[in-house]
Amino acid sequence: MSHLPTLIADLALILLSAGLMTLLFKKLKQPLVLGYIVAGFLASPHFTFTPSVIDEANIKIWAEIGVIFLLFALGLEFSFKKLVKVGGAAIIAACTIIFCMLLVGVGVGLAFGWKQMDCLFLGGMIAMSSTTIIYKAFDDLDMSKKHFARLVLSILIIEDILAIVLMVVLSTMAVSSNFEGTEMILSIGKLVFFLILWFVVGIYLIPLLLKYCRKLMNSETLLIVSLALCFGMVVVADTVGFSAALGAFIMGSILAETVEAESIEHIVKPVKDLFGAIFFVSVGMMVDPVMIGVYIGPIIAVTCAVIFGQATFATFGVLLAGKPLKTAMLCGFSLTQIGEFAFIIASLGVALNVTSSFLYPIVVAVSVITTFLTPYMIRIAGPASEYVDRKLPLSWRNFLTRYSSGSQTVNRENLWRKLLFALFRIVVVYSILSIAIIFISFRWFAPFLRENIGDFWGSLIAVIITILFISPFMRAIMIKKNHSVEFTTLWNDHRSNRAPLVATIVLRIVIVITFVMFIIAGLIKASIGLMIGITILVVVVMIGSRTLKRQSILIERRFFQNLRSRDVRDEYLGAKKPSYAGSLLTHDLHLADYEIPGESEFAGKTLMELNLANHYGVHVTSILRGRKRINIPGGRIALYPYDKIQVIGTDEQLTRFAAVMEEGAKEDFDKYEKQEMILKQLMIDADSQLQGKTLKSSGIRDKYRCFIAAVERENNMLMTLDVNTPFEEGDVLWIVGEKDNVYQLLGNKK
Repeated sequence: MSHLPTLIADLALILLSAGLMTLLFKKLKQPLVLGYIVAGFLASPHFTFTPSVIDEANIKIWAEIGVIFLLFALGLEFSFKKLVKVGGAAIIAACTIIFCMLLVGVGVGLAFGWKQMDCLFLGGMIAMSSTTIIYKAFDDLDMSKKHFARLVLSILIIEDILAIVLMVVLSTMAVSSNFEGTEMILSIGKLVFFLILWFVVGIYLIPLLLKYCRKLMNSETLLIVSLALCFGMVVVADTVGFSAALGAFIMGSILAETVEAESIEHIVKPVKDLFGAIFFVSVGMMVDPVMIGVYIGPIIAVTCAVIFGQATFATFGVLLAGKPLKTAMLCGFSLTQIGEFAFIIASLGVALNVTSSFLYPIVVAVSVITTFLTPYMIRIAGPASEYVDRKLPLSWRNFLTRYSSGSQTVNRENLWRKLLFALFRIVVVYSILSIAIIFISFRWFAPFLRENIGDFWGSLIAVIITILFISPFMRAIMIKKNHSVEFTTLWNDHRSNRAPLVATIVLRIVIVITFVMFIIAGLIKASIGLMIGITILVVVVMIGSRTLKRQSILIERRFFQNLRSRDVRDEYLGAKKPSYAGSLLTHDLHLADYEIPGESEFAGKTLMELNLANHYGVHVTSILRGRKRINIPGGRIALYPYDKIQVIGTDEQLTRFAAVMEEGAKEDFDKYEKQEMILKQLMIDADSQLQGKTLKSSGIRDKYRCFIAAVERENNMLMTLDVNTPFEEGDVLWIVGEKDNVYQLLGNKK
């Protein structure tokens, strides 16, 4: 008999424990994450009453894979465009919370005399709230549609991306054991460099790959390709010195911008759930009840720090962002827990061997306590805000009112600021792409050419090809925005603007000259004069080349097409409102979606017949019919049941139109009862008016709107009856129809 491998036996125990606990915690309506942690505790050597996992090293490897899948799935739900849309309020609040909670965690650790790394990692663990737990709490309390809930979810988006940055910084500190500001700045700069590089290259190449392979893709191939991209980026991130979790998150966020994002998220979810469960079970396996008993004081202290710290600093951060006191306190009280990232950061500390063994069980215990308290904290936020508002001095209340209302005013955007920001973005992005190309050329391409065709010709060809590859980016740095609306407006506005504008052009040309000279000097030995002459010639050719201009435009156009492809698809299918909808608000117009009910009087009529513009003042801009979209429909286009129409109008017009739509969709229970279908039997006797008549001449269908399902004749059931066959005495007709019609046919009025 073959021996069962330890890994399979351990996996069976883990999944059995996790399955039982998930059922129990589902029954108790508690987060499944807590169930997994309890399951891990039951399967660990610390709990002697149940079987224990034999080889914990294998489980740790599976847990690392679980972290990769968790971050990959988080990236699929995340979008860099969301980062732009969340607004300044969420960014200000999230940065305030994380900075202050980091200080709180460090302060608590120092108060207990812990070492510096324990204090730093504790601060990182308690700085982020749990997205999963807050989502569930809002759904359970039916608060997910409220304004403050949307702000909380926006804050969580910012916290997720800042958590990734924090993990990189903590990893760098742990490896280098260097707390100098220079080291931290270099680490963050390296992170920003690779984030921009991976995102830009990924958005340009990966949607093209998926587009060309779309005909070959089914669920199986899409799953394999997605996971291949995920783990490929994990390897790349690890190679350049970052964590595997960062690579998984980046690839997930890149795929989130593709039209296949929902499909990938759907097919990856079971795999993520499996390995995520193993990760959280492994977290529970590290919980030692003896250690919890020993460190009960720090557990209580950290729990109080999380609850009161998050409630206080989150409220302060949202107030600082210009929101009213009640909104700020509702947000602050909602964020009083720690979750997934606390475990991931704790696992990072354990993997790097820089945190003490007691820190993991402390964080798990704090997470369990704060998770259970989250719904109660959300419930008391409203009464607490009202109490604080009553107790605040009048001068404070007036100040907060003025501050929150003043922050909503929109100032005219400064043209200089807009132009300089655009130029900075262009220079940074294209410089990063060029640096990556130069690095590849210097590291691999040039040595390969020198080895195969000689030093001189190899270096010369490497210089030419490298400059050719970066030329579209170099030209974009020098030329873009020189004819933009902002540039020309500032140029024509006043003479004093012209010198600074020319300076921006000169500075960008100098940057390009530096790049070209660096390539030539790095690969070819030549005199300074010759290098300067060649560089100037190359720059002039770049500026005047129409081919480079066309390539630069095509590259940028392709990038933005890929970046917007998911939004364009969602707009076409009606899952997202068109981009012009936001501009309508300035003219007191709105775009609203309505579905034509099946029983609506609009169904089957053309837009010309309905004449909605005259009757209700609204205009139909688009009709969404399944996966088909009809923009600016003509008057002869008819509306069908369950069509989705997009309508423009003012608030008053849309309210009136919505009332008509709702009226048409109301259930008519009397109609349901009247149109109930029944089956009755009718005996043809000697006095029956139907005797001798055929089915065609009897008028059963035309007059009474009934039909004969069958005829029973001499104990035989005739399922079909010829329309010209006469009814005979003794026939039993099985009649189906609406209740009133059947009783009328039978001669009984109901």
